Amino acid sequence: MINKTLTIVLAGGEGSRLQPLTRLRAKPSVPFGGKYRIIDFTLSNCLHSGLRRILVLTQYKSHSLQKHLRDGWSIFNPELGEYITPVPAQMRHGNKWYQGTADAIHQNNYLIERSDAEYTLILSGDHIYRMDYAAMLETHKSLNADVTVACMKVPLKEAHQFGIMTTDENQKIVQFEEKPEVVTPCIDNPDSALASMGIYVFSTRLLLDELEKDSEDETSSHDFGKDILPKLIHSHNVCAHYFGETRGRVSADKYWRDVGTIESYYQANMDLLESMPSLDLYQTDWPVRSYQSQTPPARAVPGSSGTEGVFINSILSGGTIISGSNVAHSILFQNVYIDENSIIEDSVLFDNVKVGKNVKLYKCIIDKHVSIPDGEEIGFDLEKDRQRFTVTDNNIVVVPQGYSFEG
Repeated sequence: MINKTLTIVLAGGEGSRLQPLTRLRAKPSVPFGGKYRIIDFTLSNCLHSGLRRILVLTQYKSHSLQKHLRDGWSIFNPELGEYITPVPAQMRHGNKWYQGTADAIHQNNYLIERSDAEYTLILSGDHIYRMDYAAMLETHKSLNADVTVACMKVPLKEAHQFGIMTTDENQKIVQFEEKPEVVTPCIDNPDSALASMGIYVFSTRLLLDELEKDSEDETSSHDFGKDILPKLIHSHNVCAHYFGETRGRVSADKYWRDVGTIESYYQANMDLLESMPSLDLYQTDWPVRSYQSQTPPARAVPGSSGTEGVFINSILSGGTIISGSNVAHSILFQNVYIDENSIIEDSVLFDNVKVGKNVKLYKCIIDKHVSIPDGEEIGFDLEKDRQRFTVTDNNIVVVPQGYSFEG
């Protein structure tokens, strides 16, 4: 079944709620966890699930993402029919960019037809999770489904953010509504609802037919959750695959995060620092792959005054140097330099950030190529920070890529 499957990763999202981290890059290429990009989790799932024919549909500010795919994911052999191929938006149907998730697939229907795939797996490139897609394909086959939707239980108070479904005793989806105002709770747990993860398996012929119909519907928003699925549940066998309950070959940690806002992105990073993190990056049977540049080991060294560099419960990537400073509960990407007598707490620092002497950072996200001058304090005087940076409702301060403190 794996050999009969084409995988399509939707990776063209603007990620407006992640600004300014998406000011110069698409959401799937936002760095995460000290050494990864968000899309690495989806692609690693494909790799470990045995999927070898993957199209990555790009659109918004895609250069960073395409460079990452070239440098980190040129791992398959085209002569064996294997590939991870970025597909930029080409306006093959009409003169508009992608109008929705369904339209993105429809505008590339010629690639699906050319693949001769019996099944099409549709994924999003901007979620953090581990999943064995082979197990979901087996669910699709065993239930003789026309469409299979991956789903998971979410707290009732968060359910309005998702597509919510109801299933019968045979896993058939009997009700589906995208981001409903009134949520139908799970029968076995009234405090939760069954939410779509935006992961779909389609029988390919049905997919192509439905996309063509949808493209001709002028009232459609051309979205799978809003338009395609609600119609299909009344005419076809649309089934649910319960995430984490059908384990497959990966540990069933049931961790899944849509890191679509600064708050959720920040929290997902902080989750990695728990003593027993829900998402274990050190899990040897399902490693997350990424591009890894050649850097020297990270180290903590004494400053010129002899004060030792100290880090507590933090993630440090290659090339990072902590010189006579304190780093606590933070994530430092590659080639970060922290000069002496500085204090970094509850923060995420991207590649090539330089922190001067006597600097204090608290609950900050510092994007790439930022040099913070001596004595600077960020995260303490939030009114001052709002005049210069993005500050969220939860008081997370985001310094954009390449920001200059001069003047």
